Amino acid sequence: MNDLLTAGKVGTTTDAQGIATVSFFHPSHNSLPGALLTELADTITRVGQEAQTKIIILRSEGENTFCAGASFDELMAIEDAEQGLQFFSGFAKVINACRTSPRIIIGRVQGKAIGGGVGVAAATDYCFATAQAAVKLSELVVGIGPFVVGPAVERKLGKAAFSELALDAAEFRPAAWARDRGLYAEVLETTEQLDQVVAAFAAKLAAYNPEALTELKQVFWQGTEHWDQLLTERAGISGRLVLSDFTRQAIARFKSR
Repeated sequence: MNDLLTAGKVGTTTDAQGIATVSFFHPSHNSLPGALLTELADTITRVGQEAQTKIIILRSEGENTFCAGASFDELMAIEDAEQGLQFFSGFAKVINACRTSPRIIIGRVQGKAIGGGVGVAAATDYCFATAQAAVKLSELVVGIGPFVVGPAVERKLGKAAFSELALDAAEFRPAAWARDRGLYAEVLETTEQLDQVVAAFAAKLAAYNPEALTELKQVFWQGTEHWDQLLTERAGISGRLVLSDFTRQAIARFKSR
C-alpha cells in the first residue's frame, strides 16, 4: 500500500478548562484517506463523551491547507462500488460524529478547504478562519460531486451558495465570501490572531452551563436526525461515480501534474 495512505495522524489534548483539541494531519495537504477519516470520526465521538470535555476545537496541522479532501491515491485504488461506498462513508462518519457530539465544536481553519474539507468545516458549530482559508468544492471537476458533504455545506451556506460552489467547481471562493454566507463566523489576518480568538472563544464557552450548551446544540441540529441514512446513500452515489472512466481519467490527469 502506498505510504501516503497510511501516513498521517489524529491527536488530542484536553486542558484544565475542559477544552479538548482534536487535530489531524496528512503529509499530502491534509487529504483524508479512509483510515484517517475513521480515526478522526471515532476520536471526535470519544472525546465528546468524556466527562472532562466541555468544548472541542477541531483543527488540522500545517499552515497552507486545512484539508484537501479525499485522497487521490485511495480514490484510484477503489475497485468496486462497495469499496467506494466504504471510502466515502468516511466523510459521512466525520460529519455525523460532529453532528451527534454532545459538545459544541469550534472549527479552526488556517488554510484552504477543498472538497471534503469544506464539509468538515461546515460540520463544526462555530468556525473561525484566516484570510487564506479559501473554499472550493472541486468534486465535479473529477466527475463525482459533493454528495456526502452537500447537506452540511447547504445547512451552513444555504442552497444558492452551495449550488454556486458545487457547479463552479474549478474556482476558489475567498474566505470573506465564505464568512458572508455563514461558513465562517470571523476571518482573521494571521494564524496567530486565529489561535488567540479561538482560544478566547473556547474559554468563554467552557465557562457556560454545559447542560445548556448540549441542549442548544440539539436545537442547532434539529431536523438532521436522518443524516445517518442520507449521508450513507450519498456515499453510495460517489462510490459508483468514482468507478467511471471519466473520473479515472480526470484523477490520473491531476496526479500527473
